[in-house]
Amino acid sequence: MIEKFLYSRKEAAYALGISVRSLDYLIAGKQFDTRRIGKKVLVTRASLAAFASANHYAITSRSDADAVASGERCA
Repeated sequence: MIEKFLYSRKEAAYALGISVRSLDYLIAGKQFDTRRIGKKVLVTRASLAAFASANHYAITSRSDADAVASGERCA
């Protein structure tokens, strides 16, 4: 079986055991490498593996993701 290099948002969220909305906040906070094909957002396998093997604090809202992206909060 061939392993995928890119996962849809739904597949990536399922693989990590989080909601698609939570994944969207993390993507907005630049926690994942993504690729776009048209309007579809795809998450790289390498960034999923790196995220899964690291420790994280909880991002619970869009404003928290924006704070992380701007450097206002340390991860």
